[in-house]
Order: sequence, then structure tokens, then C-alpha cells
Amino acid sequence: MEEQNFKNHGKLVKGFHGLLFIAILALLIGAITNLIRTSIDNLYLASLVVLIAIIFLIMAWFVRSFPLKAQDRAIKAEENLRYYVMTGKLFPKELKVAQIIALRFASDEEFLPLVEKALKENLTNKEIKMLIKNWRADVYRV
Repeated sequence: MEEQNFKNHGKLVKGFHGLLFIAILALLIGAITNLIRTSIDNLYLASLVVLIAIIFLIMAWFVRSFPLKAQDRAIKAEENLRYYVMTGKLFPKELKVAQIIALRFASDEEFLPLVEKALKENLTNKEIKMLIKNWRADVYRV
């Protein structure tokens, strides 16, 4: 496996991020086209197909976002424990979840200085990741 870094840490699942969304988008476009062209006799059925396509789109969004929220909570707890082990204190409340999630990639040597810098300069998650020199891989996040 290639060493993880800022340029390659994002992960796309082709079947989910590509195929599923293209299929749902094609369904939605086809359903709307069918609704526009349908006769009055088929209006109800064509409307239901559009509704089903919209439901699939919404479901796909939430199927992705709910597990990410759970992973974010787990990462926040893990990094809070890491910070506590290193300092004897809990994470500063001013740190945003996005910052904490970015800090998980920092090696132990870089972690505390980056926490301070993130707080002082209100760094974004992208800025934090770009500052990391010794990347600590997270291969479990999807």
C-alpha cells in the first residue's frame, strides 16, 4: 500500500460515489422526461416514478452522511484521548470537529504544536493537513 499523505488520503468508492449516483441521476432525468411527455392517463404513475427517484437521491445522501457523522464522533473521542494521554487535559473546546478530524493525521511529534497552531490561527482542516510532515495514516475511513 502506498504511504498516505495529503494528496492521496481521500478515498472514493467507484461503485458508490460513481455508479450509484450516476444511476440515480439517470433515473431522475429519465423520470422527469417521462413526466413531461406522459399522457394525462399516465400522469399519476409518471409522478410516482419521479418521487421514487427523488427518494433514492435523498436516501443515498443520508446513507453516506450518517456513517460519516458516526466516524467523526469516534475520531473526536480517539483524538481527545490521544490529547489527554499527552497533556493530561481534554481538548480545548475552541477546536472544531473538522480541525480535530484533520489533526488525526499528525504524528505524535507534530500533534501538540499543530493543535496550538490550529487554535491560534483558526486553521481550516485543509490547512492543518497541508502542514503535516509525518503523516499518520487512517486507512479505516471510507
